[in-house]
Amino acid sequence: MSADLSTQQLSVKQARRVALVAQGFNGRQPPATVTSRHVTQLIERLGVVQIDSVNALVRSHYLPLYSRLGNYPQKLLDQAAWSQGRQRKLFEYWGHEASLLPIELYPLMRWRMQRASQGEGIYQQLAKFGREQASTLARVLQAVRDQGALGAGSISTREDRAGQWWDWSAEKLALEWLFAAGEVTVAGRRGFERLYDLPERVLPSPIINHPELTEADAQRGLLLHAVKALGIGTEKDIRDYFRQDPAPAKIGLAELVEEGAIEVVRVKDWKQPAYMLPNTNVPRKVTASALLSPFDSLVWERARTERLFDFHYRLEIYTPAHKRVYGYYVLPFLHNERIAARIDLRAERAAGRLAVHAVHEEQPGLDEEGMHALAANLRQLANWLGLPEVLINCQRASAARLRVAFVAKGLDHL
Repeated sequence: MSADLSTQQLSVKQARRVALVAQGFNGRQPPATVTSRHVTQLIERLGVVQIDSVNALVRSHYLPLYSRLGNYPQKLLDQAAWSQGRQRKLFEYWGHEASLLPIELYPLMRWRMQRASQGEGIYQQLAKFGREQASTLARVLQAVRDQGALGAGSISTREDRAGQWWDWSAEKLALEWLFAAGEVTVAGRRGFERLYDLPERVLPSPIINHPELTEADAQRGLLLHAVKALGIGTEKDIRDYFRQDPAPAKIGLAELVEEGAIEVVRVKDWKQPAYMLPNTNVPRKVTASALLSPFDSLVWERARTERLFDFHYRLEIYTPAHKRVYGYYVLPFLHNERIAARIDLRAERAAGRLAVHAVHEEQPGLDEEGMHALAANLRQLANWLGLPEVLINCQRASAARLRVAFVAKGLDHL
């Protein structure tokens, strides 16, 4: 879509500020006491929080809320995601990878469930299993009907313990297929193991009985939600938010523009047009400091992260140790509209400490105020995780500056 003379023009700095505010970084102080309402409102704003199994610091789905709300009780997210009754405000599904989503988005995901039941949009092995193992699917679904919330281990007929996903038991594969197809949903978790039950026993009846949406309407709804959550983005940025396909996304965005629900804008040096809500306020500045999960929705689309922040970010968890550039579990540090550093962190729970294994400043580096903000963020993160000590286990010059900042702010460290 070509831009005409009336199309709004934004600088990258302006686009960055729009994105930060839309993502919940508005420069305001977090509430003194975080309540379940704060948690629910934030996830409704974001639309999706990615789940990941790596526990080097804390399970990743807890971090985006911490980055925006500060010291909040993790049990508030647990209650919103996995409690029974009115406290449940979220559901698990394939949103942006495995995700927690506001329960109101469940009807907008049914098209994806229907596609999955036909073997589309899921792993090939899982699709093949669905085609060939109808009897196993029926047996496992009946077990869930009869027994209630079940984990795969409860009904597995394997004597050996299953390994990685390609070595799952037949029952685990069946539950994953049924989950993707919407036949079961996640009722809760035991540790990190999913417990599956029938949707009608888990989700509110108004959600279960919501009138069916056409696939086009559902996809448009997700696109609009993505625009609101991102603040501004190209077609690829927006469809990536809920992992939508290019062709229907282009059609849906064009329809939303025609309806006046969103508008086309140009961002300096961006090759593609961008989209945002009409009458979006462009802040003059955004003051915020936060350590970000590697799976935070602000940075998970790496190409957009480079366009917005001039920050090249790749996760090195699966990179052999000797080939890593920055570290195993590296959190970007957002400070005053820049991603100003990246910090390799580990929660050493047995020792009761947060270990800072590497500090890498981004050009032009952190000034004294920025380094003090990083020290305060690390101390606050350790407090939130219940870790009494902070160990700065890095010999870089940046780490030496960080030690000085800890001392200057009167913060304990090792």
